[in-house]
Amino acid sequence: MELKDKIVKLISETTKIEPANIQPNSNFIDDLNLDSLDMVELMMKMEDEFGLEIPEKETEKLKTVNDVIQYIQVKKNS
Repeated sequence: MELKDKIVKLISETTKIEPANIQPNSNFIDDLNLDSLDMVELMMKMEDEFGLEIPEKETEKLKTVNDVIQYIQVKKNS
C-alpha cells in the first residue's frame, strides 16, 4: 500500500470521513472539520503506524494531508 493510501485510510478510520472525500490538498481544519482533539488522536495513530514521533510543534505545521505525507516521507528516509 502506498504511503498516501495508508495515511488516507488512517484519517478515514480516525475521523469516519469517507476516503473518497480526503484529498492530498484537504486541509484538516477547513476541509475535514477536525478540531485540536481530533488532530492529537490522528497524530498519535500516525506515530504508532509509522514508528516515529511527531513533536507538538511539528504537528502545528501539518495543515493538509499532503503536509503529513511529505513529513512522514522525510522522517522515514532520514
